[in-house]
Amino acid sequence: MKILLIEDESGLIMTLTDRLRSEGYDVDSAADGEAGLSKAESGGHDAIILDVMLPKKNGYDVCRELRQKGISTPILMLTAKGETIDKVLGLKLGADDYLTKPFEVVELHARVEALIRRSPLLNGAGSSRSAGSYKFGDVAIDFRRAEITKAAEPVELSAMEFKLLQFLIENRGIVHTRDHLLDAVWGYDAMPSTRTVDVHIAWLRQKIEDNPRKPQFIQTVHGIGYKFAQ
Repeated sequence: MKILLIEDESGLIMTLTDRLRSEGYDVDSAADGEAGLSKAESGGHDAIILDVMLPKKNGYDVCRELRQKGISTPILMLTAKGETIDKVLGLKLGADDYLTKPFEVVELHARVEALIRRSPLLNGAGSSRSAGSYKFGDVAIDFRRAEITKAAEPVELSAMEFKLLQFLIENRGIVHTRDHLLDAVWGYDAMPSTRTVDVHIAWLRQKIEDNPRKPQFIQTVHGIGYKFAQ
């Protein structure tokens, strides 16, 4: 497994590189946003650890450009800010998870492992209920290729957005709490906030629902959570 670390703090680069390599990962690194974007575009990485505050090009712009170019490699964003709005912005731009500095290296390792383990591009999207393809409304999904179209036009999803949609479809008709979705899709037993789920649901609706304000497929069950109705 190969990790791309885009970070400008030399001490943190060394610490994370040593720890990840000790866990068996091949680590590539870049010290500014432009170099990081170039390396990420070259492909071959199983996950990207992306700092927000970077020289030349900030992490938000790097994340946005990668997703606009259809690169769905899982992204874990690092931010020194604790404000919810900063975390939400990263998720809205296509990041799959975030971690606020300072953090324990063991937690970062766990987050990276979860992203890689849950990535449909690595694990082969699809199960007995979603193997092959699936259609609803004017949306068509090829689970094996992790591709989705709406009205025959390609829809760009992040790896975690695709994984969340896949899980909801595989378990369609079942109501899932936010905590259950965090556990099943992100691989976390506990989180300080369930905002991650809400943001990903909102962006999935923006991309696949005809009327995101009145979703037909990804429905809210008030007081409980979400379900896929089809």
